[in-house]
Amino acid sequence: MTVDEQLPARSREVARALAAAGVTGRVRQLSESARTAAEAAAALGCEVGAIANSLVFVADEAPLLVLTSGRHRVDTRMVAQRCGFREVRRASAAEVRAATGQAIGGVAPVGHPHPLPTVVDAALTEYPEIWAAAGTPHTVFATTAAELVRLTGGRVLMVAG
Repeated sequence: MTVDEQLPARSREVARALAAAGVTGRVRQLSESARTAAEAAAALGCEVGAIANSLVFVADEAPLLVLTSGRHRVDTRMVAQRCGFREVRRASAAEVRAATGQAIGGVAPVGHPHPLPTVVDAALTEYPEIWAAAGTPHTVFATTAAELVRLTGGRVLMVAG
């Protein structure tokens, strides 16, 4: 598969990672911002719950990627308890950039300098098609919860009460 050279550099990295994993979905550039789940859902014409937010946390001082449904917020205590961490906290913008090479609002599930331990929100399995950011706040790709698990080696868990 050839990568669209008109995509931003970060999105080309994501597109290459998707192609290498055999994903057929293509990275799509939006004219509207998809920085938040609500913005992404409005731009794509889908339910906010079908947006897979890629959120970076710090779990016992190491980065942890949580792919969560846009319909709720991650309960860090629940994630810590279910994953066996002492503490899970939201990563700073600098920590997100260091772990992923991407900025908050456009973090993709893949295309990072190194694979991150990943949790995939069980709520995403309720949607036949979900959308994830592709490296910038204006790029996305269609996928499924099962494909996200395969791509990231993630563990499916409820991440909100």
